Amino acid sequence: MIKAIVFDCFGVLAEDAWLPFKRQYIGNDLSLATQIADLGKQNEYGFITNNEYFRSVSDLLGVPEPTLKRALTHKVPNAQLLAYITATLTPHFKIGLLSNANFDVVTEIFNKDQAQIFDATALSYECGLIKPDPRIFELIANRLGVLPSECILVDDVERYCTAAEQVGMKSIVYQNTDQTIADINQFL
Repeated sequence: MIKAIVFDCFGVLAEDAWLPFKRQYIGNDLSLATQIADLGKQNEYGFITNNEYFRSVSDLLGVPEPTLKRALTHKVPNAQLLAYITATLTPHFKIGLLSNANFDVVTEIFNKDQAQIFDATALSYECGLIKPDPRIFELIANRLGVLPSECILVDDVERYCTAAEQVGMKSIVYQNTDQTIADINQFL
């Protein structure tokens, strides 16, 4: 019986600010997306500098450079997934956060209401373990007061899901929010 659902932070509960930025400013415009991708390749190959890249993309989208830089360097909460967790999961399950992180992601990324959904956390910098070490999966289960077999791990890295399964957890490989919600609902 599932008693807890454990979420990864980066790539699951927090996404690059680029993704919502891209949805807002590029949308489904394939031509614009291709031009930006081409500029990115030029930058990666060293044909244009970072500043030239930022300036070119900023001009192309009509967005101030600081807004663009923030989108490329900051993480933002996955509001859709957090709303689902709050409305659907927290009344019935313990919620854990398990992340390979070198800072307190709970206070740095999530607002007060979002941070309150976590019954327990295991952040690599504070516990001295990193995924895929089996002990970190056992640690979060212990902190949640459940057995690993009573947990589902949601992570965007397949080998971390495989490692969680080796200690008895069930797992869901996060690909996008809609798919993840559908997969969690199959366990409920």
